[in-house]
Amino acid sequence: MSTHDYPAAAGSAALGARLRRLSERIDREADAIYAARAEGFQQRWFGVVNQLDRHGPMGGVELAQTLGVSQAAISQVVGALKAAGLVTSGGDPADARRRVLSLTADGVAAAQRLRPLWAALDDVARALDAEAGGVVAVLDRLETALDRAGLAARLVVCAIK
Repeated sequence: MSTHDYPAAAGSAALGARLRRLSERIDREADAIYAARAEGFQQRWFGVVNQLDRHGPMGGVELAQTLGVSQAAISQVVGALKAAGLVTSGGDPADARRRVLSLTADGVAAAQRLRPLWAALDDVARALDAEAGGVVAVLDRLETALDRAGLAARLVVCAIK
């Protein structure tokens, strides 16, 4: 740990910064793996592409709920996926007001090509989680605690001087 590593030195006070740093590192390292395989794919696209590959066409709201992210985050990723030619959007035959997202032929081909790598990355993630002592279970408990009472509710309980 560097002496100038504020997130590590601050401990719980920098929890968000530490989680962002880890997330960015995982994405950066996964992106390097895709690049080494000459895949024009980014780790941040995985959730959307994986869901569309597994479940077929889905609406943006449904994807956001399934992945537990904001609609703005989905829109940003979908924009990049459209630009890369992996995803398209169209009207829902059952509801003309609703737009659905689906993989293009190139998106389907990329998902088929990447499935073995995704399975290997999943194995690596499970091994990392075990080595780190069950971080996923701790994150589950953290999310549950925040669901019970978010930061603002907890701040009210604390004595603010």
